[in-house]
Amino acid sequence: MNTSLTNTARLLGAGLRALLVLTLITGVLYPLVVTGIAQGLFPGRANGSEIEADGKVVGSSLIGQSYTLPLKEGQETPEPDLKWFQGRPQNGLSTNSVNTQYDLILSGATNRSADNEELIQWVKDARTAVIEDNSVSGYAIKPSEIPADAVTSSGSGLDPHISPEYAALQIHRIAEKNGLTVDQVRQLVDQHTQNRTLGFIGEPRVNVLKLNIALKELVAES
Repeated sequence: MNTSLTNTARLLGAGLRALLVLTLITGVLYPLVVTGIAQGLFPGRANGSEIEADGKVVGSSLIGQSYTLPLKEGQETPEPDLKWFQGRPQNGLSTNSVNTQYDLILSGATNRSADNEELIQWVKDARTAVIEDNSVSGYAIKPSEIPADAVTSSGSGLDPHISPEYAALQIHRIAEKNGLTVDQVRQLVDQHTQNRTLGFIGEPRVNVLKLNIALKELVAES
């Protein structure tokens, strides 16, 4: 009986030592090593791909942002601030979820089929808004010119990029609202258009946050 108790105590002791060693290795040392390597080799990505402007962090290159006016009395949805380039629609997991206005609690698409009546209406409303918002004196938007990303949210609902076509569609509005020339704004868009990764992965794209930061700097210089 005493021998059995002794063996049991030894086994418990060995198990406890193994638990402590594995906890130290996998719970402390390994995370520290991985974090150290990430900070040493990829500090930007390790810290969330932060973007700075005016000496402070203003967002991440991986997450879209809203550019809207303050809510007016009686409004449920703020109006877009049209002096800035606008990102993709932010329907996310629908307006009844916590994933509206680029809220980071959840990530996901609308989860609606292509023939869903509500989704179709969202697209129609977005198309109407794009035409109204971006048609300025001497420049009218045609429905055929509107790219898909201007009227649909992304698969994550948080996409920070728009297509060069959608950025170009907004150039005349941006120029008019900010007292710039069309050529100045077009050059700005060209400078911030990223080509396909390695020449064949993905699509050409424009990061809206980076573009708007550059726009703010251009307006300040003008």
